[in-house]
Amino acid sequence: MQNDIKKAVEVLKKGGVILYPADTSWSIGCDATSVEAVERIYRIMKQEDPKNSVVLMENPALLERYVNEVPEIAWELVEISTTPLTIIFPDAKNMAPNLLTEDGSIAIRFTKEEFTMQLLQRFRRPIVSAPANVSGEKSPEFFDDISEEIKSQVDYIVEYRQNDTTSARPPGIIKLWPGGRIDIIRK
Repeated sequence: MQNDIKKAVEVLKKGGVILYPADTSWSIGCDATSVEAVERIYRIMKQEDPKNSVVLMENPALLERYVNEVPEIAWELVEISTTPLTIIFPDAKNMAPNLLTEDGSIAIRFTKEEFTMQLLQRFRRPIVSAPANVSGEKSPEFFDDISEEIKSQVDYIVEYRQNDTTSARPPGIIKLWPGGRIDIIRK
């Protein structure tokens, strides 16, 4: 695992794209602050907008670097969540602008999975987690489900967990609005 993390960090620092086992599924990832790297992910996925992209972070303390106003309820949600939880925050900052939705919001998930936590700690910036599939196709559940088309377009493929066939639970998704209103998108 450590060798994979080292190589993945080297690629990410050069603006590259990796294929890696995120906390919920195999994902295509890059530096979430790099416009060029995010654009490359969209080309690989054959999509033009951030609708399926999530930003992974390992530490909630970093949130205020990337969101202008963090509603108080966000801290509680992150603290009590025992399963993967994606929170859509309004008014993001310091992220690649092409990762933001039309209203300026960003989807963020705090990973608790060991590989991605260590990757994020070593990289020291948030990374993108986008499904490892071409837009419109089924998201791969396991590494062997990922198309050769996707594999051939990334700069590094993580070896860790390639043989893992444990099904992951899809994350819950909550959208937070200014003023504290919450929309539950998926439980």
